[in-house]
Amino acid sequence: MAGLIKREDIDEVRQRTDIKEVVDGYVTLKGAGLGSFKGLCPFHDERSPSFTVRPQVGRYHCFGCGEDGDVISFVQKLDHTTFHEAVEKLAARIGYELRYEDGGSGPNREEIGRRQRLLDAHKIADEFFRAQLLTPGATEGRNFLYGRGFDRAAAEQFGVGYAPQGWDSLLKHLRGRGYTDAELKLTGMFSEGGRGIYDRFRGRLIWPIRDIAGDTIGFGARKLYEDDQGPKYLNTPETALYKKSQVLYGIDLAKRNIAKDRQLVVVEGYTDVMACHLAGITTAVATCGTAFGTEHIKIARRLLSDDGSGGEVIFTFDGDAAGQKAALRAFEEDQRFVAQTYVAVEPGGSDPCELRQAKGDSAVRDLIGTRRPLFEFAIRASLRRHNLDTVEGRIAALRESAPVVAQIRDAGIRPAYARELAGWLGMPVEEVSRAVGAAIKRNAQGTSGGAGQGYGQGHGQNPTRPAGTAPGAAPGVAPLPPSATLPAFNRPDPRDPVAAMERQALEVVLQHPSTLEGATWQRFSEARFSTPAYLAIHEAIRASGPGSIGDPARWVEQLLQEVPEPLRPLVSELAVVPLPASTAEAVQRYCRDILARLFELQITRVKADKMGQLQRLDATADPEAFQRLNRELMELEMQRRSLRMDS
Repeated sequence: MAGLIKREDIDEVRQRTDIKEVVDGYVTLKGAGLGSFKGLCPFHDERSPSFTVRPQVGRYHCFGCGEDGDVISFVQKLDHTTFHEAVEKLAARIGYELRYEDGGSGPNREEIGRRQRLLDAHKIADEFFRAQLLTPGATEGRNFLYGRGFDRAAAEQFGVGYAPQGWDSLLKHLRGRGYTDAELKLTGMFSEGGRGIYDRFRGRLIWPIRDIAGDTIGFGARKLYEDDQGPKYLNTPETALYKKSQVLYGIDLAKRNIAKDRQLVVVEGYTDVMACHLAGITTAVATCGTAFGTEHIKIARRLLSDDGSGGEVIFTFDGDAAGQKAALRAFEEDQRFVAQTYVAVEPGGSDPCELRQAKGDSAVRDLIGTRRPLFEFAIRASLRRHNLDTVEGRIAALRESAPVVAQIRDAGIRPAYARELAGWLGMPVEEVSRAVGAAIKRNAQGTSGGAGQGYGQGHGQNPTRPAGTAPGAAPGVAPLPPSATLPAFNRPDPRDPVAAMERQALEVVLQHPSTLEGATWQRFSEARFSTPAYLAIHEAIRASGPGSIGDPARWVEQLLQEVPEPLRPLVSELAVVPLPASTAEAVQRYCRDILARLFELQITRVKADKMGQLQRLDATADPEAFQRLNRELMELEMQRRSLRMDS
């Protein structure tokens, strides 16, 4: 076994890696104050972004679910790797050569994690298939592509390949690269029979299916020959890497434009994705043999930064009955989006690939441009199921369509659709509006009295509010969720002005430890904290000493080791919460002001103690003590005034 990675190398990888660049590969981040970035949490489903990254301290924290950590733990959790694998992946990313204890050189091919072995096998297979597309045996595959308007450049852009007709072409290739049959069985690229394993994909056109990071995790294969008895499309089965309910074909190519354009186009097949991208619709993706479901929505919402500030999801479906059914399934998921949802159906029933073949790129763009709201599509679909020429049919249609109108989130649009529905039904607007109102009331009754918001949800989301002054916490800060509550410490009451002051001071020194340089360190270390949780963190700061205050990331890491285990989520929270300042100068001023207020609070406390002593003292019995206390009170007042003048 290889030795453990040297601790100093782990620290070096953590220090050298830009956590924002890594997180950007999974989450769309937006600026949230100077030096802070915010996006939708990749660890839980949420509507308002509460996942905050602060590169200066090298940490992330979700104020919704409590997940927190550094760049190594982020990669561990998102890529489902071990700590060693995460460090090795990040080291490779920055070109850093790791050293190992006991003279080890790190894991070799046989010792690396199973996931990485699977990824390597898929990468090799991907290259193999692409090379095969250029061979004489792949003529039928190339003809298929050319017949649908895709040239060699398009094939290369999307990594399209070809699986030879033999039974063991890929098998021999991967065995030759050192893979055992036991490993190959786990890839999903092989089937098993009485004589052992053999190629799953044979004589087919191949599309690599990649995850959001761009790693190939599976394949989609299209039948080319009449004697192929298999299905038209054959995908990789479920494996440790490939979960079809969590995969969107083309997401690796589309993710940047989805985030930039705030648009996601969902099509039905691999060639449709290709046609859309080549026509300029570079936000197109497709599901892989399954309906667009909850896990897909989580991916889409994170990329769209689906926080209520715009964005759209456009579904394209065939005009046949199956396409209509798929559109209505999509409408059922509509309420999971804040973005507006639309449907684009070509009247003649053509999919984007067929449309591009017949009428060119502009026709594909026009199809997306003529999208219409998904709820309009759903309303009209419900009307088609009834005979509107009869009173009974119109009443039944109203009963079915009124709840659809009631689901429209935009209260300004809803009455307009109620009027439209009245026209389509030939019924009085008032009658339709009453039916819609009743449906809204039923929806409200159905959702009230339930579990309600999760603990900590919906509080402290105003980014302009000064830290520590809102119900629940500082700007963007929700109370810790149940999983992150502090068993040994009560959650500080944000309404307590002293607790709020102490919190703000800790936010400053955790995020900008350089403010403690010089005489300020001594003054801060002597400060008296009264809130138990903040007192424990203050004691950890004193125990750490001023040695690491020049390096915010190392400083926070050191404090995390010093505080009691239950307080670590709180330290992480304080280290990333955005400070209410938009420029470097404003941050410096804010930090000075907060520490000045903390020190003034300490002076006020000491003055109160001494005033009490003075009032209890008999001046005639002990005139020296009386004079000394008066001098000390005068000195404290001068210090207080000096702080106010400096701030």
